[in-house]
Amino acid sequence: MWSLGLRYRKQYPIEGKPDFVFVTPRVAVFCDGDFWHGNNWVLRGFSSFEEELNNYSCYWQDKLRKNVERDKKVTEYLTCSGWLVLRFWESEIKKDHHKIAKEVLELVKSRKEQAIIKI
Repeated sequence: MWSLGLRYRKQYPIEGKPDFVFVTPRVAVFCDGDFWHGNNWVLRGFSSFEEELNNYSCYWQDKLRKNVERDKKVTEYLTCSGWLVLRFWESEIKKDHHKIAKEVLELVKSRKEQAIIKI
């Protein structure tokens, strides 16, 4: 993203601790690990998140469910607070990080333009 001219903040103190934050256009970007945030079932060929969880101990089932629930709550909170929340899976980023960076660029530019129009 930096090579595309995007300037962001890391470890910005807002709910959920996004990986990248664009403060003025209010865009929060999360890079979610497939295992930790509930996408691993897709990669492993299970029919659902719950089916994959059946392969784990109660501890891991609880941990992963709480992570997914927390992600939903953080997204809802930030969205209600006027932020655009972007979430990308680790596997998506690894597959084509240039595509993801360009998507972020376009959305950040769009939010900046909307902010200018509102003034």
